[in-house]
Amino acid sequence: MKPPTEPSTKSGPEPSTKSGPKRPEIPTRLLVHALVREDGTVDAGELYAVAGLLGMTDQQVRLCVKRLVAEGRFTQEGRGRKAVLRAVADATGAVAPDADHVRYAYRQDHGLAPWDGTWHLFAFAVPEARRAARDSLRETLLHLGAAPVQGGLYVSANPVAELVEAQARHLGVLDAVTFLTSTDLRIGDTDEPRRLAAAMWPLDEIAERHERLAAFAAACADRITERLPEVERLTLAVELAAEFARAMDPDPLLPPELLPRPWPGVRARRLAQECWAALRALPAQGGAPSSRAPSPQPRLFRLYEDAITGEAITDSTVTDSTVTDSAITDSAITSPGGH
Repeated sequence: MKPPTEPSTKSGPEPSTKSGPKRPEIPTRLLVHALVREDGTVDAGELYAVAGLLGMTDQQVRLCVKRLVAEGRFTQEGRGRKAVLRAVADATGAVAPDADHVRYAYRQDHGLAPWDGTWHLFAFAVPEARRAARDSLRETLLHLGAAPVQGGLYVSANPVAELVEAQARHLGVLDAVTFLTSTDLRIGDTDEPRRLAAAMWPLDEIAERHERLAAFAAACADRITERLPEVERLTLAVELAAEFARAMDPDPLLPPELLPRPWPGVRARRLAQECWAALRALPAQGGAPSSRAPSPQPRLFRLYEDAITGEAITDSTVTDSTVTDSAITDSAITSPGGH
C-alpha cells in the first residue's frame, strides 16, 4: 500500500528563486524510500545530507527513521549519520514509477498510440451490502483514468476493459458490471469528442501540474554540470521524481486527439526525460574520503531509466495492459499529498 505521509516530517516549502520555480515539498518518509540502493540499504550519512538540502532538520529525519523501524519496514545498524538502514521489503515501490503508465504516455507523445474514436463505458450497481467492493471498484476506475458520467457510469478513452474486469472478478462483483463501447457518445447536447473530454476531466488542473513539472525540469537541467556534488545530484533526482509523480499520478492519459493543443504534458515529459538522462550520465563520484569507491546509486535511477528510455518507448507494444497494468495494485507512485 502507499505509505502514509507524515505532515510533521515534510520539508518546509521553499520560495521561488531567481534560478527557478519553487522546489517541491518532499515528505521525509518519501525521501528515505527514494534513497534505497539496489542492495536494499540506505546510507544514513547520505540521507541526512540530502535531507538538509531539502530543508529538513536532523530531528525530522531521526523521528521518521524511528517510525519506519518500529513499523518493521527497515532495520537499522549503527547510529546517527554512520548508520545503515536495510529495507525489509521492496521499499522503493513508494516512489517507483508505474512503468507501463509512463511508457504509454511517451508512446502517445511520439504519436505511437493513436485514438480509434472508441469510448469505453462501465456501469455498475453494487448493493450497499458490498459497499467496500463498490468503493474499491470505483477507485480502480478513477485510477485507470476513467471519469464519472453519472451515478454508477464511468467512461474511459483508453481500452482498460480487461483491467476493470480483472478487478471486478477479484472483488466478486463482476456480475454487477456492464461493459459497453461506443463511437457516438453524447452527453446532453455535447457530442464533439474534445468538448466531451474537457467537460468530464479536470484538464486545467492536470495541465497546471505538467506546467509545474516542465518549469522544474528546465531549472533542474540548468543546474546539472560534471562538478555537481553527489549529494546535490541525489537531491535533484528525488525532487524530479516527486514532481514527475505529482504530474503523472492523476493524469488519465487522454489520447492527444482529445486534448488542447499544444498540450503541456508533452513538453513536460520531454524535459523530464532530458533532465533524468543528464543526471544519469554524470560521472560517478567517490564519497569522503576520496579513496572510497563511487557510491552506489539509488534504485530510483534504474527504475526511471527503465520507464522513460526511448528504446522501451518505441519497442513496446500497446495492449490493454500497457495503459497501466499495475493500476489495480498498490504499487503506484506516491506523490506528496496523494490524489
